Amino acid sequence: MEKLCGWLGAFIGSWLGWWVGAQISFMTAFLVSMVGTGVGIYAGRRVTRHYLG
Repeated sequence: MEKLCGWLGAFIGSWLGWWVGAQISFMTAFLVSMVGTGVGIYAGRRVTRHYLG
């Protein structure tokens, strides 16, 4: 379950990062998307550990 929530968090974080960064430029969208992926993985796994662990 932890991996699934991490994957879901990465997907949502990446999408949000891309959406925010695309307002500026393509390269910014890519970089912010990578940061969003990492934050999403962290948040998804942390939420899983806190509520399901």
